Amino acid sequence: TYDLFHEGHYKLLERAKALGDYLIVGVTTEHFDEWRGKINVVDPIMKRIENVKKTGFADMIIVEDHEGQKIEDIQKYGVDIFTVGSDWVGTFDYLKAFCDVVYLDRTPNISSTMLRGSNYKITKMGIVGTGRIAERFVAEARYASGLIVTSAYNPDIESVNKFKKKCSEYEIAIETEQYDRFLENVDAVYIASTHETHYDYVKKALLAHKHVLCEKPLAFTKKDSEELYDIASDNNVVLMEAIKAAYCPGFQQLLNVVQSGKIGEICDVEACFSRIASVNSRERTDAKYGGAFLEFGSYTLLPIIKLLGTDYRDIHFDTIYDENGVDLYTKVYMSYDNAMALSKNGVAVKSEGQLVIAGTKGYILAPSPWWLTRRFEVHYEDSSRVEVYEPIFQGDGFRYEISDFVSKINGIDKNGYKLTAEEAIAMAEVTEAYMKQKR
Repeated sequence: TYDLFHEGHYKLLERAKALGDYLIVGVTTEHFDEWRGKINVVDPIMKRIENVKKTGFADMIIVEDHEGQKIEDIQKYGVDIFTVGSDWVGTFDYLKAFCDVVYLDRTPNISSTMLRGSNYKITKMGIVGTGRIAERFVAEARYASGLIVTSAYNPDIESVNKFKKKCSEYEIAIETEQYDRFLENVDAVYIASTHETHYDYVKKALLAHKHVLCEKPLAFTKKDSEELYDIASDNNVVLMEAIKAAYCPGFQQLLNVVQSGKIGEICDVEACFSRIASVNSRERTDAKYGGAFLEFGSYTLLPIIKLLGTDYRDIHFDTIYDENGVDLYTKVYMSYDNAMALSKNGVAVKSEGQLVIAGTKGYILAPSPWWLTRRFEVHYEDSSRVEVYEPIFQGDGFRYEISDFVSKINGIDKNGYKLTAEEAIAMAEVTEAYMKQKR
């Protein structure tokens, strides 16, 4: 793509040129980028082509606009070697039937764009926590322009060693001792640690003038959530809660259809997220900070708060606990002046993970996994009349929240309408009510 052209692109082309006598560089169209899952490309194709041309390494520049073109071009131009960055190791092995395939090491610690006239810079991202979700984040981050994961922090050496093995091709620096030292070398952080550590890690990062993308829940109380958003505002940095459903294009389309009045006035919202987690997992063993609601409540509250608002009239929780006090299954009942809602969350109880929005003219059904929103249906009184929507969805959803995060850092999305601070604070208030009942 060669978006926001930087030193890493330059060095990649330099090494590619050294592999042969004649270098052909393919630059992708915006349409093809979107098709293959690369989102939020900033520079138009002509600018990206011009940036490649200015390096002086390319003997020919071609436009890539469809799947299968690599094989066509290899045969058309008699290519001996196909090369690409090492973060794609294995992806293009199928081309070995046509030519040699070389994966070139990427340049670590990219700091800024080479073009001084650009309004954007590459955001150096550090990850706090090195569990499974951190591994998935690293893999998805390569699909979003303007950000590169350069480092990770975790005092847990065993977890760090597992992370190193899984993410070895990304050349990520690891800090295991000093969080402050880790913060010095990044522009932004992704908090993927355990729930009870979020508030402290976020606060320290914000006070160090770092942008923060934090896994849910951001905080356990309304007061703490408000404080963090105030600190972010005072320090002119971005704070975003990583409820990835909020940023998926399909969920945004679903909200737009509902708010268009297609199913009339909204009277009821029911959202469910459940799975049977391993009995040895954190969700099933941590009675204080694990359990169903803290794991999935932010997801199931999201469509309720987005569609019915933050001014609920009453709230009630019903929970099934195990013998150790772990929340296995929780229902949250919310009532509004002219509507009601139900949030269902389970880590040891399995239910139909769907989202149903009932209105005065019809209803919307988004089947499991609705939080990724690959499909939803509009139903009416006439059962033969069903409208089906199948929006584009790539990867596992992380790339969309990463893209929005980068856009906020670069000042493109000033309103944060997909998940506002007011909505996030309202969800923290519900979490606070749950924690009080739990105690």
